[in-house]
Amino acid sequence: MRLRYSEEPTNTGEPLLQQEAPLGEAAALCIITVLLVLFGLIMLYSTSFGIARSAYGLAGSSLFVKQLQWASVGVAAFSFVIVAGYRKLCSYSTLFMIIIALLLCLALCFSPVKGARRWIPIPGVGNIQPSEFAKIVLSLFLASFCSNKLKMLENKPWKFLLLSAIFSGMIIFLVFAGRDMGTSVLLGVIFFAVLYAAGIRLICLIPWVLVLPPMLFFGIKYFSPFRWARLLAYTNPEAVAEKTGYQLWFSLLALGSGNWTGRGFMESRFKHKYLPEAHTDFILSIVGEELGFISLCCVILVYLVYIFLVIRISMKARTRQGALLAFAVATWIAIQAIINIGVISAAFPTKGMPAPFISYGGSSLVSCLAATALAVSVALDAAYPDYHISLREKIMVFLRRIFPFLKRKENCKKEI
Repeated sequence: MRLRYSEEPTNTGEPLLQQEAPLGEAAALCIITVLLVLFGLIMLYSTSFGIARSAYGLAGSSLFVKQLQWASVGVAAFSFVIVAGYRKLCSYSTLFMIIIALLLCLALCFSPVKGARRWIPIPGVGNIQPSEFAKIVLSLFLASFCSNKLKMLENKPWKFLLLSAIFSGMIIFLVFAGRDMGTSVLLGVIFFAVLYAAGIRLICLIPWVLVLPPMLFFGIKYFSPFRWARLLAYTNPEAVAEKTGYQLWFSLLALGSGNWTGRGFMESRFKHKYLPEAHTDFILSIVGEELGFISLCCVILVYLVYIFLVIRISMKARTRQGALLAFAVATWIAIQAIINIGVISAAFPTKGMPAPFISYGGSSLVSCLAATALAVSVALDAAYPDYHISLREKIMVFLRRIFPFLKRKENCKKEI
């Protein structure tokens, strides 16, 4: 998808071709998001009974309760993004890039979990995964950079590509250094997709596309025996079901045992210490087992509707920046959902990639809700330009009625 700009672009606030404001799409997107989150909580409640919890120190409905708490944090993040507005957040994207780079470096200093250094343990809170928030930060940065450097993109595309690759590559490299290849690939796809949508010449992207995949394959084969074993297991998981193909084979068994209508809610057998990561990366396998193939197809359909709505918002955005940001969100959720569904069905090699909004994981849920809020903010801005300014003023008026001291401080500032 390439975005069509007005003939004489001047700045990031330059309106695109006038179209109807996507308020209907934004409302539908909010409903779809709520349905996905609620469905994820319901399935986590079912899956949390019977899984191996020794590694998490949790039992019973503890996973469900923790995810419910993270959902509350996600709602707060959603509200903050709406109030702040995507344009304000994009203006701080460089600062966010520095912060997320420091967090990714900090994650490398902690002990590895399952061979990866992706998490930062916080006492009393749990583990946070900076690479999940890197998706938001990279989307904000690319939307801002591609809007601010439009003349460079048109006149010096190679310089534009080099600069954007340096800044984005720093984040992608740090994520890769934490042994999170899946998220690194996802961030790379977001990078190329946004640049293509922004209008960079295809000839500038083709060399990268031709060189990077073979390099990745070469690196896995000769420098990552564990990942290479996963690739081999993917070709015939049954043959190595007791070793590297264990997880993939039991995922297929879970999906197959569910048939069309499933075994029944909370009736899964494979969540009882058979299928590893049943509550995170392979939760959709339990969906297929308990609710059946028809229900799993409905989940896929809901994801497709979500992506369609975000793309519609992108096409109807008022500014170039908003259009690129919404497109980045659509790319992110689409690729992540495709990878997760492809892995559980053996279409792709096993890779840890949570199902958006559904899998257990606080960082993933909060980042997905914040991403949805960015798309909704783009839609609101298309209908009510600079809506966030008036919204913040109304919030301050409301707070002054509750906390009179805020009004006194403001009067003091005016007198000064």
